[in-house]
Amino acid sequence: MEELRELLLLAVEEADESLEAEINKGLDALINKYNKLEVIELLGEKFDANSAFITIHSGAGGTEACDWVNMLYRMYSRWMEREDFKYQILDLLEAEGGIKSVTVQVTGRFAYGYLKGESGVHRLVRISPFDSSSRRHTTFASVFISPVIDDDIEVDIKPDDIRIDTYRASGAGGQHVNKTDSAVRLTHLATGIVVQCQNERSQHKNKANAMKVLKSRLFEHYQAEQDKEHEKHALEKKEISWGNQIRSYVFHPYNMVKDHRTKCETGNVQAVMDGDLSKFIEDFLKWNWAENK
Repeated sequence: MEELRELLLLAVEEADESLEAEINKGLDALINKYNKLEVIELLGEKFDANSAFITIHSGAGGTEACDWVNMLYRMYSRWMEREDFKYQILDLLEAEGGIKSVTVQVTGRFAYGYLKGESGVHRLVRISPFDSSSRRHTTFASVFISPVIDDDIEVDIKPDDIRIDTYRASGAGGQHVNKTDSAVRLTHLATGIVVQCQNERSQHKNKANAMKVLKSRLFEHYQAEQDKEHEKHALEKKEISWGNQIRSYVFHPYNMVKDHRTKCETGNVQAVMDGDLSKFIEDFLKWNWAENK
């Protein structure tokens, strides 16, 4: 700021208009940096600075619902690439028309803080490309975000509390996929939480990754149980159900993406689907801060 001020004074003193472009460029960079710092200031909750797991599940609707999961996965992938977060698919269950469910680990500082507001039900309204009669369809998918928990945080998981199932991995992977039961599914009997992992060739590595996701999900589950005593916190941590959509993506009869909590909306649906989520994320953080202050 001081350097820009001195440059401005120099330009005024010497009546040098050629410095205007350089000053404006520097000012734009400062404003951009300030806006990012302002958002980070809102990321003060526990685990906000952690990496995150994203799990997307299709709702009822068959092929249309699986295509919607695929679209959401692409949207978040584009957002992660924009923000320079690294990501890795831990589990992917393909289905006709798209993806039935997918779990991704997002690695980077504040990944959980930025993404935590995406947990909930996402609703799609469009003319289905899979409907020969070109009728309008409403489709749902649930998104669940949980933090990657450090190893020094204790989450008590007893061996008797989980059921371990192994199966053959699906999708691309060559001969190995067809010959070994390397994929692992863990079911936590007390809570009914199910996680699975199939991205590694080793069953042992898949089990370790699945345990990591389970630990994260259980931590969120137990935290939500405690927060039920506090109405403000319970507002955002309530169980996901099809009546609780947090955001609607309307392609027909008009174009609009609207967040039902913050009232943030835009008519540029394609930009959102290409990963331009910054406005929705920032508005949620400001809304969440106001709700919990």
